[in-house]
Amino acid sequence: MALNELKWSFFQAKALVHSLLVLLCLHTATGMSGWGGCLDGQDVFTKIPENSHWGDVVAELMDESTVEGVHWSLEGNDADWFFLDETSIRLNTSEEKVLDREAQGPVLMAELSCYEDDTLQSVYRIVVEILNENDNTPEFTEDTVTSLTISELTPVNTVVFTVKASDADNDKIIYSIDQASPDAEYFKIDLPNSGEVILSKPLDYETKTQLTVTIHASEMDTAEHFNTSTTLTIIVQDGDDQYPEFLPCRLLFQDETSRICTSPVYTVNVTEGEEDVVLDFSPGPIHAVDGDRGLSSPLSYVILSGDEDGRFLMDRDTGEVKLMRGVKDRLTTPELHLQVMAYQDDDPRKYSVATALVGVLAVNQFHPEFDMAEYKGFVTATKSPASLVNTYGSKALMLHVQDKDFNNGFNPKIHFTISPTSNHTDIFQITHEGLLIARTNQLKPKQKHFVKVAAVDQESGDATFATVVVEVLSEGQSIPHSPLMDDRVIGCTLGKAVFLSMVFMTVIGIITTLGIWLKKKKKGMRNPLERGCVAQGKHRNVSLRWFQLASHRSGMSNTEEIPYKNDEYGTCNPSFSFTDNPGVYTHQDLRLAKDPFHPERPLHPTPASSQLNLRSAL
Repeated sequence: MALNELKWSFFQAKALVHSLLVLLCLHTATGMSGWGGCLDGQDVFTKIPENSHWGDVVAELMDESTVEGVHWSLEGNDADWFFLDETSIRLNTSEEKVLDREAQGPVLMAELSCYEDDTLQSVYRIVVEILNENDNTPEFTEDTVTSLTISELTPVNTVVFTVKASDADNDKIIYSIDQASPDAEYFKIDLPNSGEVILSKPLDYETKTQLTVTIHASEMDTAEHFNTSTTLTIIVQDGDDQYPEFLPCRLLFQDETSRICTSPVYTVNVTEGEEDVVLDFSPGPIHAVDGDRGLSSPLSYVILSGDEDGRFLMDRDTGEVKLMRGVKDRLTTPELHLQVMAYQDDDPRKYSVATALVGVLAVNQFHPEFDMAEYKGFVTATKSPASLVNTYGSKALMLHVQDKDFNNGFNPKIHFTISPTSNHTDIFQITHEGLLIARTNQLKPKQKHFVKVAAVDQESGDATFATVVVEVLSEGQSIPHSPLMDDRVIGCTLGKAVFLSMVFMTVIGIITTLGIWLKKKKKGMRNPLERGCVAQGKHRNVSLRWFQLASHRSGMSNTEEIPYKNDEYGTCNPSFSFTDNPGVYTHQDLRLAKDPFHPERPLHPTPASSQLNLRSAL
């Protein structure tokens, strides 16, 4: 603007000189009148809006200006903005050359020179004022930063930064905060014309390290209210306003302005008499950090209480705790309580305290052991999502572990898990009490699963393992009452047992008589009842009741039965089986047989010519 004012002053002085020349000409030349001659003209003062188009009329000359021998010309610094069109002075613009008050200044000045017979006779001023139009939007100045840093300790209602925008049309500017910007709530502008941005909410580095806000600059008094905006990024600088935190931090509360957590309880177990060892705490190790993560001030550690006997040594820099002198008797000292502190080296007033518990255990002399290396379990495949695995007699299968380090053998620190190597962790789960649970809707009948179970002493770390063989039964299929009645050993159904009960009335006498006869005739041979397993293996319709009655009549005791494993027939009792060759029985043998349901009378005699084959009868 100063350059335009200087330009205006220059042209005023020049115009004054031209006026003097015109007056001089008027006194020395005669015969001229109006625009008819060079001496009858006058200066041109006019106005034109900025952004006017090419050819717009700036001024009109009188018609008599076209006198023979007289011609006019435009000269001067701004003469290229005009051109003569007969009796008119017109604006000379183009797409690249736009009349802009903000670029050209408020005034254009040129000279209109008059020549008669190529002799300069007079010079007149052409002064054109460029009228301002609102054709510019505000712009933020270069010194308005787009990013800055503010300490989190900055008080509320403090001016944190100032923005500045200008308008080429010299319009007044007002400022406002875009409330839709992410962090508009942190700032406010009390004086719209000042551009001063004030902090309206406390900052907290621990919850928010960066803020984003958008500020608008708008024209105040124009009809268009042109505006512009700028987005600023504010980096929150960490301040020393937090205390040390022991890790892992247990978060209790957190919002946009605060974060509260409690220290963990560190635990470790040692054996009575153990000493000169570094303690491996859980969670561990004992470690704290500066709550002001951006500062990370160095910390030191110390034992506040619980070490009156001088048993421990804590490293000041790392927090590592070493047991220097052990506990001799765990009965008198079952546990030691330590209070440890972490504090800032540069400000000891900022500190935190945590608890460390040291449990004293008895010397572990024995490993835990399962009472069985292999358990047998049964479960029925149903649509139910889960079911307990049972064992013989439809009792819930419960795994037991014995630990001789305890008087009653029960170790309360035993923890059961299913070994990942069993590949059944998605089907089976085990409870703390040792109960096995199956996802029955994922099982199919006749499946057999081998589940490897581990029992771990959580104090000593000792472990023992066992295998649970789980057979999947169909709905309605009964669980065996004992290992002797398992599966293919006594795989006789109730339907077939009814049929054999009818056969039993005929053959029971034969079996009894045959036993007496074979016992006399063949000393040292097996009891005829020992053939039971052969009969069961080949004839699965033999009923359990049938074997029980036969065993009772032969005078055999259940306690004398010895389980026997046969690959073809399953588990059976070899003392209850048949010989390989079937016997042939006569009327004489049947006289000794009695009716099992009426022991007081014998079975009806059979003709001697009638011979019964036991296998064919079965």
